[in-house]
Amino acid sequence: MPDDIYETPSTTQNFQTELAAQLADLIPEAIADGKVDVEKLKELLDGDAADSSERFGLFWPGKKRALRAAQEPTTATLKPDFDNSKDWDSTQNVFIEGDNLEVLKILQKHYHAKIKLIYIDPPYNTGKDFVYPDNYKEGLDTYLEWTRQVNEEGKKVSTNAETEGRYHSNWLNMMYPRLKLARNLLTDDGVIFISIDDNEVDNLVKVGNEVFGEANFLGTIVWNHSKQTKNDEPFLASNHNYVVMWRRSAVRSLLRAPRTEENNRNYSNPDSDPRGEWRSGDVRSPSFRATLRYEITTPSGKTIQPPDNGWRWSRDQVLSKIESGEIVFSADETRVIRKIYLADQAGRIAESIWPGETFGTTRSANAALKELFDGQVYFDTPKPTELIAGIARLFSQDDDYKNFTILDFFSGSGTTAEAVMQLNAEDDGQRRHLQVQLPEPTGEASAARAAGLATIADISRERIRLAGDRIAQEIDSRLDDGSLRHPDTGFRSYKLSDTNFSKWRLSSDVDEDALQQHLLSLRDSATDDATADELLTEILLKQGYSLTEAVSPAEVGGLDVRLVRDRDGDVAVLAYLNEQVKPTLEQLRALVDEAPTRIVVLEDAFQGDDELKTNLAQLAKSKGIELWTA
Repeated sequence: MPDDIYETPSTTQNFQTELAAQLADLIPEAIADGKVDVEKLKELLDGDAADSSERFGLFWPGKKRALRAAQEPTTATLKPDFDNSKDWDSTQNVFIEGDNLEVLKILQKHYHAKIKLIYIDPPYNTGKDFVYPDNYKEGLDTYLEWTRQVNEEGKKVSTNAETEGRYHSNWLNMMYPRLKLARNLLTDDGVIFISIDDNEVDNLVKVGNEVFGEANFLGTIVWNHSKQTKNDEPFLASNHNYVVMWRRSAVRSLLRAPRTEENNRNYSNPDSDPRGEWRSGDVRSPSFRATLRYEITTPSGKTIQPPDNGWRWSRDQVLSKIESGEIVFSADETRVIRKIYLADQAGRIAESIWPGETFGTTRSANAALKELFDGQVYFDTPKPTELIAGIARLFSQDDDYKNFTILDFFSGSGTTAEAVMQLNAEDDGQRRHLQVQLPEPTGEASAARAAGLATIADISRERIRLAGDRIAQEIDSRLDDGSLRHPDTGFRSYKLSDTNFSKWRLSSDVDEDALQQHLLSLRDSATDDATADELLTEILLKQGYSLTEAVSPAEVGGLDVRLVRDRDGDVAVLAYLNEQVKPTLEQLRALVDEAPTRIVVLEDAFQGDDELKTNLAQLAKSKGIELWTA
């Protein structure tokens, strides 16, 4: 049976192998016998290689293992959770319940370089915060064990107390691999924003500079999260948190918030300037420059003496600005007036201090969440939606300002999702949100547990539902003509789980020949309890499709199939996933006649009939259709 006519979906990417492949492409002489020759690489770099005995950087116990945790492929997948979803068929938003380290690996294929904005509010490491159960090394098995224990015993996530000795190391080991993976998801002009407090801000900046590059550090926002002063602190009452920012690359050259009426109130057009409204600007040099002290001659021949520090520009620049009309003279020709045009202002640059009056406070966020849940308190210290919306508005000068994806992989109570929906309602945007949240259990005696919200993920999903319903009602109540569209307030819910295919549980570093032999020997390719939707979701993910593909059931040639359509409505994937019913050759011919881009058939569906499988492969090949057997 020819092997080249089948394509089998793989596990997630092996980042170590890919890095070596990139090195081989850039520096082929540094590769020997398929391995990186480190000494040769140092020799080629010559003076650009640092002395390994004298290195500058952030080091901590477990860093190498944390890096390996990011590089190791996963066999995990996501299962559709229809019961906990809203508007499944129409929404472009996604909520994923699971450990974000594994989820970030799963997202690499489709969402690589597709996320414009990442906002996360990770554990602050106060000594009370939980550390994610993967403990930076165990991965999927630990997560699955942990979630089973939660379901059966209500096991809580452990805290990271200062007495543990590796207090900061544990936090860094949790954050480092997640940031490495998150960077891959950012677009070239993408930006990540991370909320943090004094406990780890110093370490966050250092590890962030290592992951994203020091040149891509954009600064730190100081958010005034509290208006109340507590008198129980020994030294200072902390009224602020930080939001630290990095860009993916230098493609991102600016961030600007939209201009408001308040920003524009000093602009007018008293002289009917054809370039529009303007305001006067400073013409003085900010510091003394003798070379900038010269007289300016007016059109009538008068002279204007320079300010004490001199003019802001050289004589030639001033003459050019006079000619262009940017500099004019007062009616009596005793003053120089610089015109700053409103039309030239690309948004408004954000300031580094964000007041609570504008961007919300922890108390206002708590009050809003409490109101949404009919007076019940289900979550401590949520972030205000105004803060997240303020961050999203910084992209106001981008061409796709109203139509990009925002990822939050520490979703918490779901603030980011609500902020995105609210912002879309305000400006008729089509921004999409992608949330990831660990199913951390709520307290046994908590109000959330009494309301049937057993985990933080349950709270987050319910908050998104309620907030979406409220936003839709508000639009209905203030608009009679339907001029403003309802924003997308739905979401597809998924849950992290192990693969449905036994062949993909094999170690990712297995020899290629051994892997092929393993695949050929397998007959029970899929687990018996997996549904067609679960199987198709995993196959699509591993082939780089999104989590919001348009999937519909259909009957072709008497076979129940799933169709995945592209944006033009054409069939991109036709999947037959029933291992109980062996198709006939005529039925398979009918699948090919549908002319999809790809056909997917479960290995088990052939029930050992290699001739039938080969015939399908040849039929597909003759029509230029890719065939996947899973």
